[in-house]
Amino acid sequence: MKSLKNVIGLLFVLLQVSLSAKADSINLEEAFAESARIVESIERVRFPEKTYFITDFGAQPDTPDNPCHEAINRAIVTCSLNGGGTVVIPEGTFFTGPVTLKSNVNLHVSEGAVLKFSTDQSLYFPAVLTRWEGIDCYNARPLIYAYGETNIAITGKGIIDGQGSMDTWWPMCGAARYGWKEGMIAQRNGGRAKLLMWGESGTPVYKRVMTPEDGMRPQLINLHTCKTILIEDVTLLNSPFWVIHPLFCESLIVRGVHVFNRGPNGDGCDPESCKNVLIEDCTFDTGDDCIAIKSGRNADGRKWNVPSENIIVRNCFMKNGHGGVVIGSEISGGYRNLYVENCRMDSPELDRVIRIKTSMCRGGVIENIYVRNVTVGQCREAVLRINLQYENKEKCDRSFPPFVRNVYMKNVTCEKSEYGVLIIGLDDDRHVSNVHVEDCHFNHVSTASNRVSGARDVIYKNLYINGKIVK
Repeated sequence: MKSLKNVIGLLFVLLQVSLSAKADSINLEEAFAESARIVESIERVRFPEKTYFITDFGAQPDTPDNPCHEAINRAIVTCSLNGGGTVVIPEGTFFTGPVTLKSNVNLHVSEGAVLKFSTDQSLYFPAVLTRWEGIDCYNARPLIYAYGETNIAITGKGIIDGQGSMDTWWPMCGAARYGWKEGMIAQRNGGRAKLLMWGESGTPVYKRVMTPEDGMRPQLINLHTCKTILIEDVTLLNSPFWVIHPLFCESLIVRGVHVFNRGPNGDGCDPESCKNVLIEDCTFDTGDDCIAIKSGRNADGRKWNVPSENIIVRNCFMKNGHGGVVIGSEISGGYRNLYVENCRMDSPELDRVIRIKTSMCRGGVIENIYVRNVTVGQCREAVLRINLQYENKEKCDRSFPPFVRNVYMKNVTCEKSEYGVLIIGLDDDRHVSNVHVEDCHFNHVSTASNRVSGARDVIYKNLYINGKIVK
């Protein structure tokens, strides 16, 4: 069996190499013209002019001991059954449990409204179908959840607060710096390891049922297999886990959203196996990656084989985070066509600007990454980091080499970092190829250099590091 896997792995490598012809430098204007066509193709939400106030269904403000999610969910179901419209959270502070979106409903959080989610874990069970770090499972119901719905939105200038803190959800990660103490429930005590084992062993998804004792924190927003989606203007705070997690979604716009989250695994927006996505005019200040594009982990990602594709990120501001715009690490289904432009990033707590992280466990092809006109005050490590040896201690089948190709960066400036370009490939340099860095200025680079290994066709054109051109 092991020899058969090795043969399959070798055939996979040869197939990818045959598909990967060396690409010449392209016209970024043409690439971004294609991104404009993708934006135009995204289906926009439309709602009838009908309004349903949650207070008409029994919701009352300022009642922390009496959460109003039943009233909110009744309003949503009534709105959907009547052909759709807008469900309004009016001004005031409303305490709630889990909310489920339905087709043709715009959940509107009014300016001055605060929707605070209960930290009573029992409210989020029984479990629902989702993914947790790229592995299919039934886990705690996300705070806002939808499955198989069409034409849905979360809008308004109000606040959605997951109430994650070192006293509530965050200690469940199992780290003392997030409040965990001996005797507390924690994912590291079995929940996460059990889920990883289920994924590697091919356990049927219907048997992968997590319980409250597993400590697997829910997402703030998880939209599963949905289409035609808008998330606009809201402020999202203190998620238990990932903040915005679209999964198998198509035609999604995230616009004008403010994300603030200091918790563990506090990614801002993680489109997973999604197609035609626009993220614009947003602010991310996170405890993990600001934007992290994914397509499933290891066997589950390969089983579905649904890449993320056609994602545009523009006019955003990234502050704290492990990475500004990231691909991976759960990227086994592959990724193609990322367009990043006109963004600002700046923080001593921002580790990287553009980051690709994957491994021999993941496999998959990551290609066509276009970045231009990005201004960075400072980042901690590298402006561009590509790492094919991420989490090398993971226990998994390592016969699936990844490929990263066609990465273009132009007119990016950074005033402080450790490295400019940092690439950690594999022993065979075919796995990272055709990387172009052009018309870029990286100042106050502490190493005064790039560091590249395991890559071919890495081309610098008018790249200046600490004022000196790099050949």
